[in-house]
Amino acid sequence: MSKRVLAIALTAVLAIAGCGSGDQADGPRTLRLWHYEPPHSAMGVAWAEAIKQFEAVHPGVKIAFEEKGFEQIQKTAPMVLNSSDAPDVMEYNKGNATAGLLSKQGLLTDISDEVAKRGWDKYLGPGIQTTARYDEKGVMGSGKWFGVPNYAEYVMVFYNKDMFAQQGIAVPSSIAELTAAMDKFVAAGVTPLAVGGAEYPAHQIMYQLALSKANKDWVDRFQRYTGPVDFHDAAWMHGASTFADWVDKRYISKDSAGVKAEGMGISFMQGKHPIMISGSWWYGRLAAGIKDFQWGSFLWPGLTAGSAGNMWVVPAGSKNKDLAYDFIQITMSPQIQDKLRDAGGVPLVDTGSASSAAPQLKEVAENFKTLAAQDRLAFYPDWPAPGYYDVQVSAVQKLITGTATPHQVMDEIAKPYQENLANVGK
Repeated sequence: MSKRVLAIALTAVLAIAGCGSGDQADGPRTLRLWHYEPPHSAMGVAWAEAIKQFEAVHPGVKIAFEEKGFEQIQKTAPMVLNSSDAPDVMEYNKGNATAGLLSKQGLLTDISDEVAKRGWDKYLGPGIQTTARYDEKGVMGSGKWFGVPNYAEYVMVFYNKDMFAQQGIAVPSSIAELTAAMDKFVAAGVTPLAVGGAEYPAHQIMYQLALSKANKDWVDRFQRYTGPVDFHDAAWMHGASTFADWVDKRYISKDSAGVKAEGMGISFMQGKHPIMISGSWWYGRLAAGIKDFQWGSFLWPGLTAGSAGNMWVVPAGSKNKDLAYDFIQITMSPQIQDKLRDAGGVPLVDTGSASSAAPQLKEVAENFKTLAAQDRLAFYPDWPAPGYYDVQVSAVQKLITGTATPHQVMDEIAKPYQENLANVGK
């Protein structure tokens, strides 16, 4: 869809919405919005601009925005959305264990008609739609629309160019070269990897290592229940065993078991570690926060964790669904998608306009196009089962502390997955 067509569609929708919203007989209206993007991240910058635009075209309507933590929403959404405290629109995690579960429980609005009316499906390709649509069992990939993603994300390797240059290390193009680089840093007394073992970063690294021995059929069996999953197969055991080996080789500090994602990012930005394996959502933050050294990124070889980004969902208890849809529409507009792109995010709508971002920030969007074109996106490891996020954080922490073997860790990760198969009729 062209930038011109998008702009015309947006103008028409908002003109109608603005007139209606400004003349409410019962007084001013308030749209309650929750999201968990930090203010300086690409998404945080874009959504702040979307709020301004929404209020500008909806006279008499205010947005009551509350910033929530990722972990906070992850843990409390089912309870909150089943109460009178539910917001009107919120950012929520995609996947079977989160959006899929809430859709199955009737806590999210089926927005299929709105998607068709506003044409959102026209510029979200089949692969991107996977995490927005769920069947009656809460399994992603088909069925009704319960959310709208408007950015993309993927895991990559960030590196400190200055520290690499000091050791005479070239940019790795394979796992073997990455391992050799980390060996050199250890020999120089430097812990190579910034890791957050108390949240998502550590189990994403283990998943990346498993993916290095996997293919798309393996991913579909695990993520979409298309076939049996053996949690002690060559790929999974390679992931767990290699992660434990990386701890033994001092690539990963044992102290990282108690470090959260924020602490991981700060330690990398402070130049304490030369490498951070994490997501594109850090790009804008790193660009704004790193002042004392040159940095860059490169793609993980082969399959990588990634997908459309988290979604806007409309809780079933939303009192202002019409306004929620208008806000989502604005986040899909050319102006906001360009704002997201130029702040270092990965937009889903290609507006065709020239980017004003630095070459370093353009790289993140170009690399996503490469991953999508080569069909290398493998979703995220905690998606398939409810509560799986906490299980995986806890299990991989034990690899860091050495309190469980790789085989025991995979037993721990297998159990809730197998239990969930019965709940979805598999």
